[in-house]
Amino acid sequence: MGLLPMEGLMGFSIHNIYRMIFRIWRKRRFEWFINCIKPGPEDVILDVGGYPSTWTGCPPCWARVETLNIHPVEWDEASARKYRIETVVGDGCCLPCGDQSYDIVFSNSVIEHVGDFEKQRAFAAEVRRVGRKLWIQTPAWECPIEPHYLAPFIHYLSRSVRKKIVRWVTPWGLIQKPTQQEVDAMVDGIRLLQKKEMEALFPDCQIITEYLFGVIPKSYIAVRTEVPAPSGCPVQADRGQS
Repeated sequence: MGLLPMEGLMGFSIHNIYRMIFRIWRKRRFEWFINCIKPGPEDVILDVGGYPSTWTGCPPCWARVETLNIHPVEWDEASARKYRIETVVGDGCCLPCGDQSYDIVFSNSVIEHVGDFEKQRAFAAEVRRVGRKLWIQTPAWECPIEPHYLAPFIHYLSRSVRKKIVRWVTPWGLIQKPTQQEVDAMVDGIRLLQKKEMEALFPDCQIITEYLFGVIPKSYIAVRTEVPAPSGCPVQADRGQS
């Protein structure tokens, strides 16, 4: 089979590349979620920052899934009934619902996009507050390949340096051809988390490490499988298990 012509490559969306590269990992990770959290027929799930397509790959084993985003998401009503999915608008850093109002809170590759560490702290506090069980995943800062730019080591450089070079030295920049304003927004909109930061943000969760090639940390998942103790009750956290 011959190589794609250059004009075909340049017309290829970076989002298509993301889907091709990460499809296998996301499928395996979703199987982990089902096996670990074990959603049941009476469980209501909140997917913070996710989309309905995440939940259409298997028969629904839940009562309802709500996918929450800061912008409206169109979703076919017939499919919504079949998979029991609703789309809602809201802010993951300030969720408009009561304590433990969802049986499960799920989030995949979202917390790194909410802002600085204080915003990430607010996001973590909110999902821990409204969910009984948790599954919160984020790419690992320790992985040398930055998953948004698809380039090695770029996230270890300062923001000012990244803003000058990502347009020219990363697959994202070469394919998307972003303006400087788009580059600045991309750089300012991503903050990857280290494992110690995940442990600090989710002290009552187990932090699972997903590995690349068996040795390189690729992502972290904060997992809580038990209903949290009432406020004021001391809890011994199970942390740092990989």
